Amino acid sequence: MDYDPAQLWRFLPWGYAATVSLETPVLYFGLAPHHSLRTKFTAALWLTACTYPIVVLALPMLLAGRSEWLYIAVAETFAPLAECVLFHLAFGGRRADGRPNVALRDDAAIVAANLTSFLVGGWLLSVF
Repeated sequence: MDYDPAQLWRFLPWGYAATVSLETPVLYFGLAPHHSLRTKFTAALWLTACTYPIVVLALPMLLAGRSEWLYIAVAETFAPLAECVLFHLAFGGRRADGRPNVALRDDAAIVAANLTSFLVGGWLLSVF
């Protein structure tokens, strides 16, 4: 698997916008209800902004010449794990009423959002 860095840079803004548009509804409905609308939309924009450049720019270069399946396995494991950690660091802890945050639901929503963008985005790339 070999990639042209210039092509990856050109793809980055379009891929980011598509990823955010696919993941935002999943996070909106999937994150625990005690999270504000602002938190949900911030998460949709910020989490992808943190992981997407690594997935699109760094990992293809690091894994150049290796199997595409290896890239997919690394990228699709890295992104949700990193996003779960970042989300809990930023928005975890205790709810306003003092009860613990619902981490499992939030983690599931983040994983579902990543799976959605991977599956739908992959399908879109194969069609166009």
